Amino acid sequence: MNEIGNDIKIESLPVTGGMRRFANLVSIIGTSTKTNDKLNALADFFAVADEKDKVWVIALFSGRRPRRTIRGSLLQEWSASLANIPLWLFEECYHTVGDLSETIALLIPDELTLPDPPIRSLHYYVERFLALEKSSEEEKKEFMIESWKELSPPERFVFNKLLSGAFRIGVSQKIMVNALAKTISLEPSVIAHRISGNWDPVTTNFQSLLSEESAKTDFSKPYPFYLAYALEELPDSLGAPADWQAEWKWDGIRGQLIKRNKELFVWSRGEELMTEKFPEYAALLDLIPDGTVIDGEIIPSIDDRPLPFALLQTRIGRKNITKKQLQEVPMTFFSYDLLEFGGEDFRERSLSERRLVLEQIVQSASHPILKISAIIDFESWDELTTIRTKSRDMGAEGVMLKRKNSAYQVGRKRGDWWKWKIDPLVIDAVMIYAQKGSGRRSNLYTDYTFAVRDGDKLVSFTKAYSGLTDKEFSEVDNFVKRNAIEKFGPVRTVKPELVFEIAFEGIAASNRHKSGVALRFPRINRWRKDKKADEINTLEDLKNILEIYGK
Repeated sequence: MNEIGNDIKIESLPVTGGMRRFANLVSIIGTSTKTNDKLNALADFFAVADEKDKVWVIALFSGRRPRRTIRGSLLQEWSASLANIPLWLFEECYHTVGDLSETIALLIPDELTLPDPPIRSLHYYVERFLALEKSSEEEKKEFMIESWKELSPPERFVFNKLLSGAFRIGVSQKIMVNALAKTISLEPSVIAHRISGNWDPVTTNFQSLLSEESAKTDFSKPYPFYLAYALEELPDSLGAPADWQAEWKWDGIRGQLIKRNKELFVWSRGEELMTEKFPEYAALLDLIPDGTVIDGEIIPSIDDRPLPFALLQTRIGRKNITKKQLQEVPMTFFSYDLLEFGGEDFRERSLSERRLVLEQIVQSASHPILKISAIIDFESWDELTTIRTKSRDMGAEGVMLKRKNSAYQVGRKRGDWWKWKIDPLVIDAVMIYAQKGSGRRSNLYTDYTFAVRDGDKLVSFTKAYSGLTDKEFSEVDNFVKRNAIEKFGPVRTVKPELVFEIAFEGIAASNRHKSGVALRFPRINRWRKDKKADEINTLEDLKNILEIYGK
């Protein structure tokens, strides 16, 4: 959730604590475009909030959302009954609003809100909800209705988002860490490390989470990742080529391989513990020294050549990995950097020094699962520019540039690490379906399906949700409302007139899609107002791109 609902306002509410304080925080973060406003709102919250609520905010804002334990259809049924309206009318309202949480919050009559409701904390609602996971449907219903009556519409909206599994918040880890640093006497880099890892907000208190002891006792705890900014100009502005290390930018899952306490752990950049999803890595347990943390890319490959990302996706969502899958999608770990060795934090050492030790570790392990991301040899920026054009031939997205004397920092920093991606693949297509968005765009048609020509037919091949300005989204929304042909629930079929250039990073064959292809990171590159629908690309064009660039 990155924005508040269009019709639900929080600013006018007095902030008295508990859930209301949290709802007010979400409103400020969701509606503000200024980093300092978000930072100050978080710092103010951490300065006065209940200790357990602080823990839950850290958890929620770093992606540890409560599991959804109540079906959306039940929430619709209960709230429609409470609002005393038929289910068909609720569904019509839902299609108009475009967001289930907001629809429920708006439809429950104000007169049902208790005149003097108890002021309950954020953690009360979340933890009580979690405790109901195995309870009866009637007990869950009683809790939801009781909560709806206790909360004001703005609080109710945030409460619904929290418990629906759809909670997203537009705040970076960096902002949250800096806000914490304003209220406690720790460096941001230390805080970022201590709030990472495998901890449960239900059983963790604020003091222990940020204590030095927590970092020592949680052997699985990863380090915060160092992220690169995109290089948007030629690299000759970076100075002497000899000061830089170049590598391929691989397209997998950024991860950390951790060996501590004679145990092996695998973490993703999204702070998901993924050890069980990649059982192949267990072979490295006895080959990597204890007290070692390696930063790299989780990626399937054969003969050092990466396989399509789509194959990696088949592994991510599965609880049990079959022998066939292990054979068909052989996982490897392309090592980039060394963060810890012999239990010592290596991040402040130079990249050159870290790389030297990393090469020794990979060479000593001598296992096909653990690879080292090769350094690209180049003498001049012109030479590297030419090499970069071969990225797709290598199965890469471009080139990474890292200053050889750089430390391994926390988060996204400018100066020492850059990603120099190749231009995306593009194809012209026509919009054929539209659906309303969510949050602040829940009243606008902003989710689109696109098609290419196949003879005299149109074949859908991808969806895209981003790439237009607010003004352009409004123009397209107006077009959809004036040119809708058919209605299928929230989806509208529209006249195939608007042409867009669709950009994507990769393409793979797919028997799940009518077009026979699946795109990697599709988005709208530009609105082609200069083109008509009969000038769009064809399905044959799309398959030619697949033949050339597909893997």
